[in-house]
Amino acid sequence: MSAPRRTAAARVNRASSPARLGAARPGRVIAGALAVLLLASGCATSNFSIYDYLPVPPAFSLRWLWDSKKPGPLPELTPSATASVSWQANVGKAVPGFAPAVLSDAIYVAAIDGGLTRLDPATGRALWRVSAGKTLSAGPGADADTIVVGTDKGEVLAFDAAGKPKWTARVPTEIMAPPRVADGIVAVFVGDGSIHAFAANDGGKKWVLQRNMPPLTVRNYAGGTSTRGGLFVGTAGGRLLALDLATGIVGWDATVANPKGATELERIADVTSLPLVVGNQVCAVAYQGRVACFEITRGSLNWSRDISSLSGIASDGKSLFVTDDKGAVQALDTANGASLWKQDRLAARKIGGPQVVGDFVAVIDVEGYVHLLSTINGAYVGRLQTDGTPATGQPASFLSSILWQSAGGNVYAVTAK
Repeated sequence: MSAPRRTAAARVNRASSPARLGAARPGRVIAGALAVLLLASGCATSNFSIYDYLPVPPAFSLRWLWDSKKPGPLPELTPSATASVSWQANVGKAVPGFAPAVLSDAIYVAAIDGGLTRLDPATGRALWRVSAGKTLSAGPGADADTIVVGTDKGEVLAFDAAGKPKWTARVPTEIMAPPRVADGIVAVFVGDGSIHAFAANDGGKKWVLQRNMPPLTVRNYAGGTSTRGGLFVGTAGGRLLALDLATGIVGWDATVANPKGATELERIADVTSLPLVVGNQVCAVAYQGRVACFEITRGSLNWSRDISSLSGIASDGKSLFVTDDKGAVQALDTANGASLWKQDRLAARKIGGPQVVGDFVAVIDVEGYVHLLSTINGAYVGRLQTDGTPATGQPASFLSSILWQSAGGNVYAVTAK
């Protein structure tokens, strides 16, 4: 018996994969964990380490609970919609924690091997490619002047728009998510749950936010969402924070989910996907928790629904779409959270977070298939095969396309009609 050791950044599969855990009974989950540990103890000649999988604070990997199981068969489909690749670019292999930084005139992409690439948004052509000279764990984050990546040793590396090194900084431990660059500030999301902010022009330290972490958490590769000078971040323990990006002051702190259960495993209630700003409200979803939308300036609760997810949410303005922890895609009314439809035909495919493309909701499964659902009634209407590997994160919306990075090393821009 043998199994390769994995770096901390590589120990978790796509953010959607732990959704399969939500369907399991807690007793079976705990029994499965014990079985894995007992099995590991008999592998004296293996380079496998149980410390790659033990629940060690501040975060633990759930990967061993699902990645031995293959996805179910592709559902039968009579297509009435077509997804097509506008362009694709090979940029190097990646894992959760990597996602394209999408600007109006540039797309920046990083890879594990240290590669950093600027792509033309219209064609996907590489405008330049440089090496950070380090093995990377997350990134990039970018604005018009600064591109930032991070390493599992806590190194923050900044480059200018021409790909030249700009500054470096350090944080206490591994960088887990793409940094957020906005309003002259670089916000860096660290494995211990802290957020560190630096000046985008020279890397000077601006502020640090450190909060207590629950005994067990799910690794959070999402980072934060910024708008109008605010930074919205979901946390372990089911909180949604609204921070002043310039100062780090917490404007409001709202409850997305309250931990429940008798064991620490049952009490995991983490927000592990990006918050979403929809009009004058900001929404988030928690694992073993709920979807909740809050008034954006005061943080007062507008509505909530008991839906558990690790995969993320998307919206077309009228509806909010979420992939729940059983692999179904649900649509809710953004005004009041009322259920509009639910599609569970892809439940066995280990799908990730949704994104809107044209008149459709797109989700990507663990084998790299793009599946299209009607935004109106959730009907399964189309699919597209890509490189056979999952997305490293929730797809982004860009003009009339969705954009994502695959574990296999490709960036895809896909349209649907």
